[in-house]
Amino acid sequence: MPSDAHTLANDPMKLRDRQDEAMGIIKRLLMERNVSVTNPNGSNSKTPNYIETIPGKYGICCSFNQKSIGNDMAGKYGAGVLSIGATATAGLQALPRQWSFAEESALKHNNTVDRKNWRILKSWHIAETREKAREQAGDGLMRHNNEYTVKTLRGGEGSIFKTADEAVDETAFSEQSVAVIGTPDDLVAKIREMVAITGGFGCVIGFAHDWANREDTRRSWDMVARYVIPEVNGLLDDYRESHKFVTEDRAYWERHNEAVMNKIQENKRASEVLEAEGWEGEKSPDNHDDTMKSTSN
Repeated sequence: MPSDAHTLANDPMKLRDRQDEAMGIIKRLLMERNVSVTNPNGSNSKTPNYIETIPGKYGICCSFNQKSIGNDMAGKYGAGVLSIGATATAGLQALPRQWSFAEESALKHNNTVDRKNWRILKSWHIAETREKAREQAGDGLMRHNNEYTVKTLRGGEGSIFKTADEAVDETAFSEQSVAVIGTPDDLVAKIREMVAITGGFGCVIGFAHDWANREDTRRSWDMVARYVIPEVNGLLDDYRESHKFVTEDRAYWERHNEAVMNKIQENKRASEVLEAEGWEGEKSPDNHDDTMKSTSN
């Protein structure tokens, strides 16, 4: 950010070139034992690497915001990509084109980029219902937009929300929605939409914010971990297949109950108890639990 450059007494006009230089050095430090660098003034520096690293263990990622600069660098160094410009509809629709910048740069520099190393930033607040999510996030979202995004980052340029409902509607439920404020199912649907638009990527990264209070924010992340992550990663597919088999293929249950009843009938005393206590109806698969009870007796 320009403010960071000012704090470090760096000229913003030189930041991109210096970032490019630093990226090459960082990559070499992660891969090589000793690194020699030619400085801008023509002198040479040799930097011993005292950190033991495992080649390929640590990934490098370049961020970009609706510009090709970060993608060009990612392609040049074969790094991952962090898309931080997908928090608006326009940015989301532009993601395929922006990824192509990285692929073109990689081809130019004889490198490759992998979609599994493509990260996309998204904002959300999740609750049990949309109504709860709106109520929890509304006030904080309005202040975040008005006081930080517009007044601080943009110097007063941008839309100021007058109410919490307006903030939520414009941010999460409009044509230009930039976030998900709702249920786990809403976030799952949005992520799947992103997959369809982009053609596939590595992961979604949630933007940490202070829209809601501490407990509601913790609960939001907990619900994402419990319900969203397993769903979008296909971790529930085997469970659903198993559930479908158990509920629909009743022939196995019928044979099981028949086998239980046959064994009971082979035991005279057990058969007498069964008949005396009226358990003949336990042959029905609907009464499987009580049938098992008769077996134990």
